[in-house]
Amino acid sequence: MDTKARVIAMYLPQYHPIPLNDEWWGPGFTEWTNVASAKPLFRGHYQPRIPADLGFYDLRLPETREAQARLAREAGIEGFMYWHYWFGKGRRLLERPFQEVLESGKPDFPFCLGWANHSWSKKTWTAKNGGDTKTKLLEQTYVESEFTDHFYDVLPAFKDPRYITVDGKPFFLIFDCVRFAKLNDFIKVWQELALKNGLKGIHFVGNANGYMAESKIDEILQTNIDAVAFTNLAEAEKKCVNGKFFLYWQKIKRKFFKFGPEKYNYEKVINNIHSDYESRADIYPELFPQLDRTPRAGKDAVIIYGSTPELFEQYLRETLEAVMHKDADHRIIMINSWNEWGEGNYLEPDLKYGHGYLNAIKNVIISNE
Repeated sequence: MDTKARVIAMYLPQYHPIPLNDEWWGPGFTEWTNVASAKPLFRGHYQPRIPADLGFYDLRLPETREAQARLAREAGIEGFMYWHYWFGKGRRLLERPFQEVLESGKPDFPFCLGWANHSWSKKTWTAKNGGDTKTKLLEQTYVESEFTDHFYDVLPAFKDPRYITVDGKPFFLIFDCVRFAKLNDFIKVWQELALKNGLKGIHFVGNANGYMAESKIDEILQTNIDAVAFTNLAEAEKKCVNGKFFLYWQKIKRKFFKFGPEKYNYEKVINNIHSDYESRADIYPELFPQLDRTPRAGKDAVIIYGSTPELFEQYLRETLEAVMHKDADHRIIMINSWNEWGEGNYLEPDLKYGHGYLNAIKNVIISNE
């Protein structure tokens, strides 16, 4: 299938029970628990969001993973970027779905990995149950002596023929580069080990989103990172509320005066979100189809309301225009996310829009030439 750009969708492997989530949140917990219990917070608020074709799936089922890959492939998505959780001392979490994909060879659909190198706190999956960032459930650690162990844990994936590459090098995203003090040492070790094990190297991608994301780009690129996945969402939100002062005032009202959710209009956001950074060869634009954190945060949520497949198609089409001049291998667009249902941020079919968001990608990305 010919496509105009390389669309990679970020994929959350959370939808299956694990012992630690049972311990922290209750037996059988997955984010479906939050998704199904979400309530509308204002007139016209689209909650709860109910999955359509795939239902409230369990990622331990290979049939579900095959169906996801089929939907993504038909839409023109090149592959999934599975979030990878490594906490040091060989400790991984939520690894089962990807491990089964790797070991079974199915689905036959491209993939890469993104290291979610942040600590887990009570806010990781929900803010409704004492959701604070101070109470750490699992601390992310960086021990230089373990960098090699981490590499060899990931090496079988890098060598899989399905693994997504850039310039012949496996694509590996690191979520938090700014607080990773030993980042350059980590990259140096991995690059040396990659060459030693028959790879051309690793294509390291940093992630810059959230507040001050634009200011992080140059800081990240001053390291040994090769490229940055970037969304200009924070700047767009400021413009939607007439500047930084009013943005912070909205957050203060919500935090201290319990004024309700923090809301932005999707159409206004996407009309203010584009940046000159998108056209740089070492920047991969990161788009969100929808965003509504109500399932996780309740009345403390950040909500971007009013998203539709048509508006997302406009957003994607404008982004494509910004990247079309790049070399084909670097013409990458990240979609955040394939299935972050707990943040109201997904491409998978739901009861309201069906395949609308997938069709939007298909309309823009699949070449008719």
